[in-house]
Amino acid sequence: MSTTWVHDGNFAGRFSGPVSIADETSEELLIASCLAAAAGGDISAYFDLGVAYSTGSHGVECDLIEAHKWFNLAAVAGHGEAQLCRADISDEMTAREIAEAQRRAREWLSASARRAA
Repeated sequence: MSTTWVHDGNFAGRFSGPVSIADETSEELLIASCLAAAAGGDISAYFDLGVAYSTGSHGVECDLIEAHKWFNLAAVAGHGEAQLCRADISDEMTAREIAEAQRRAREWLSASARRAA
């Protein structure tokens, strides 16, 4: 069974207008904006990146390991919907893939702590 996440495409209002699927520059800017916000600890950005990677939208390939990483970061920070999304995609992942996603999440947190110091 494949999961498809429904998202309004707004990514927490980071852009004022809709992003055209054909406009790769806007998609790259959207992901870059989310990554920059995530680097600052923005929980919504963590969730938005999880949505993008779980659906293969906004210029990124579908990658459940990366999606789990971002949903996990958001969930640990208290984002309720991210907890549900993480659990749902975990059903489609192997134990090894989940372990890799958790390793990447720890690596992100460690790198974030170093940047903040």
